[in-house]
Amino acid sequence: MKKIIYTEKAPAPIGPYNQAVLIGNTLYTSGQIALHPETMELVLDTIEIETKQVMENMKAVLAAADMTFENVIKTTIFIMNMGDFTKINAVYGSYFNEATAHARETVQVACLPKNVNIEISMIAVK
Repeated sequence: MKKIIYTEKAPAPIGPYNQAVLIGNTLYTSGQIALHPETMELVLDTIEIETKQVMENMKAVLAAADMTFENVIKTTIFIMNMGDFTKINAVYGSYFNEATAHARETVQVACLPKNVNIEISMIAVK
């Protein structure tokens, strides 16, 4: 049975989708961008700050499903500039235990919603 996951600690959806959907023990998240959940303003000061906001948003979505980054099994990272990869990876990596890390792909794209520089989605399992 499909269970919709929603938290006010992450940005409200800006379209016809939900923050995440739980099917059995598997959580599928929508992509998160650097929207501040309280103000719905973009946080784009630097790529590091933008990445941190995305990860904090994702942390809140995972928590709403009673999960943490330890439950993540697959991540997709969409970035505008592969030249930012090292900076993004440093912030992103600080949220995971490298010894138990998940699978991941990082893809450079032509454009992202609201012209942000990074969007991340995850799959997690309890």
